[in-house]
Amino acid sequence: MTEKALIKSLKNSTSREVAFRQLMALYKERLYWHIRKMVKIHDDADDVLQNTFIKVFKNIDNFKEESKLYTWLYRIATNEAITFINKRAKQQNLNIEEVHFNITNNLQADIYYDGNEIQFKLQQAIATLPNKQQLVFNMKYFDEMKYNEMSSILETSVGALKASYHYAVKKIKVHLEKSN
Repeated sequence: MTEKALIKSLKNSTSREVAFRQLMALYKERLYWHIRKMVKIHDDADDVLQNTFIKVFKNIDNFKEESKLYTWLYRIATNEAITFINKRAKQQNLNIEEVHFNITNNLQADIYYDGNEIQFKLQQAIATLPNKQQLVFNMKYFDEMKYNEMSSILETSVGALKASYHYAVKKIKVHLEKSN
């Protein structure tokens, strides 16, 4: 089914549920991993993914098709993950950087985490970055997303994204050199 046909089915009340299941099947895994890179813990990623799909289902009629469906879904998933992290910080009375630090340091306790020591050190280095740089680094490095796609999702200029990625790489490199 093409994206246009899927969107049309999602907006049609008689075919909405079937189309929504197709939408979930198409994007569930990619969105899960995008969210997981932000929140780190499997159970948290599942919760954020569920919230993402609930928001998509409730707001599909507001999708204006000015961007790709994929871009719109990623934007919702990104915002839901950021909201989750901010809520966690507020609940724990911590700043965002402290939350990222705590989550990353507890990453190895997550039974679904299967990274080795090098991957763990990379995650620790990423956790030291400001939120936007973390997001840009993850999308570019792990998801191999193009800057113009990121620009649509994050509603930021390509130049700003390139600068964020450049600074993120430099900071990660410095952090990894210090930890060895």
